[in-house]
Amino acid sequence: MASNTTNDKPKGTAKRGFAAMDEATQRAIASKGGQAAHQKGTAHEFDSEEARRAGQKGGEAVSRDREHMAAIGRKGGESRQSAARAAADKNRGSEQSSKGGNKQ
Repeated sequence: MASNTTNDKPKGTAKRGFAAMDEATQRAIASKGGQAAHQKGTAHEFDSEEARRAGQKGGEAVSRDREHMAAIGRKGGESRQSAARAAADKNRGSEQSSKGGNKQ
């Protein structure tokens, strides 16, 4: 029997069907499906209350990751600190130029 170890791809790695299509084709097909669902009346549309609940649920899920939240807070603190320093430097520069500008 012949061995098929050199040229065969491992099973399950090749893209097939919808996944093998280019992105534009996938979008076109998905769009047709969405349009059909709306015409049929089975499409789901979020109301503002349902969207608010979904966003809240996502926020709660993200906030459980304490390391992620600490990194966000650290980044915000660094940004605020650098903005405050830039404003202070700007104010110091304008005060010095106004004090020493009329010497003759």
